[in-house]
Amino acid sequence: MRIFLSFICGIALISIAPAVHAGKHKDKSGHGGTASKSTQKAQWSKQEGTGKTKNNWNNSNTVKYSKKGKNWSSTEKFTTSPDGQSYHYQSKTKVNTKHFNLSYNPNPTIQNVKFNKNYHINGSQNWNGPSYAAFRSYRPEWHDQWWWRSRYNRIVFISGGWYYWNAGWWYPAWGYAPNAYYAYDGPIYGYNGLTPDQVIANVQGALQQQGYYRGGVDGMLGPYTREALANYQRHHGLNVTSAIDRPTLEALGMT
Repeated sequence: MRIFLSFICGIALISIAPAVHAGKHKDKSGHGGTASKSTQKAQWSKQEGTGKTKNNWNNSNTVKYSKKGKNWSSTEKFTTSPDGQSYHYQSKTKVNTKHFNLSYNPNPTIQNVKFNKNYHINGSQNWNGPSYAAFRSYRPEWHDQWWWRSRYNRIVFISGGWYYWNAGWWYPAWGYAPNAYYAYDGPIYGYNGLTPDQVIANVQGALQQQGYYRGGVDGMLGPYTREALANYQRHHGLNVTSAIDRPTLEALGMT
């Protein structure tokens, strides 16, 4: 009898053991129970944080910033001037080149600049980059007509003075005509094959449209035009050359 009871109990224990082992395996595997809930909560929390960051950068109503290029990009533009002030302006639009009917005579209201062989453009040593190299290296030269003609094949007469073309810039050809008139002594960046007076006139027109210049379009780089250029350059974070350079033309949408 004892032997029979022992046999029955052994069979019962063998049938219960697999179920107990399966329950333990289920808890360890993480498919159910407290450990599984904690893991899911941690994963959800991480995804939620990532989602917030992503939404902040990709929101269509915010301005995007590229860490690689260090530039703001959107339909609106932001920039910082050398004095640390931030300015906001709309995206530039392409400005079409125009031809203006200009006088070849000097403007009596603008004082004639005198030749100075020791002249150096003030502040140009602080304007870095190839776009400003012409300002840093500029030194006025006085030569006769033959000398200028033998070295430069493009020389034009505008607004009472002679200008020569060299490597993308217009310069006053001092001495080409002894009584020549110059409203400005320095380089003028050229584009689209325009003569210097037409370059100046187009810039004056663009500055007028944006409210920086209220004078007449005369194709002369006089004090009012230079003041307007300085204000525009300052407000757009450019080097304040008070003259026509490539970065200024690009900002105006002219090149």
